[in-house]
Amino acid sequence: MPSDRRRYNFRSSRFRLPAISRRSDSTCSSTPKKLLRTKGTTLSPKSDLSNPQSALRTPSHPPVVTSNAFRVTLPVPPSINHQYATVNGRRLLSSAGRAYKTYVGRQVWLALAQSTARFSLQERLQSGLLALTIRFFFASALRRDLDGGLKIAQDAVCEGLGLNDNRIIETHLYKQVDKADPRIEVSLSFLHPA
Repeated sequence: MPSDRRRYNFRSSRFRLPAISRRSDSTCSSTPKKLLRTKGTTLSPKSDLSNPQSALRTPSHPPVVTSNAFRVTLPVPPSINHQYATVNGRRLLSSAGRAYKTYVGRQVWLALAQSTARFSLQERLQSGLLALTIRFFFASALRRDLDGGLKIAQDAVCEGLGLNDNRIIETHLYKQVDKADPRIEVSLSFLHPA
């Protein structure tokens, strides 16, 4: 066996998201038309229409989009140990981290698509300073650090909104326990000038 081959040990993550894959054709004739529309809005071409239950799944707490704030409930992000992998000496976002950011981006897109206030919110996001509040609901109080999921959740929500996260000048983090429904509740609101 040649000695110049490198072996990489990639550890799999326990983090699993609901199955969402891309559909390759926008005309997808095998999908009934009634599945393409939800409450009058057409789903994104990236929604998984081969599995309607996962594509049309509603979170336990519906998103709230107003002209002044954006609130959404998301799954708990992977732990900091599962967010990054080292490949050839470089620290990269792991597959679990990429899957989480993709899922959050789609949830943000769906929340905006179903709201009538999306245009006024997106217009206001281009100016003004923001405050981010994240409430972590963990299955156990002692297993996870409070700040371990901040960066990936902040990046994923801001990317989904098409926003540079340097506009956030105030951050509030809360840690609570909910064994039955672990989740994070993310709220992004505008700060009024003093």
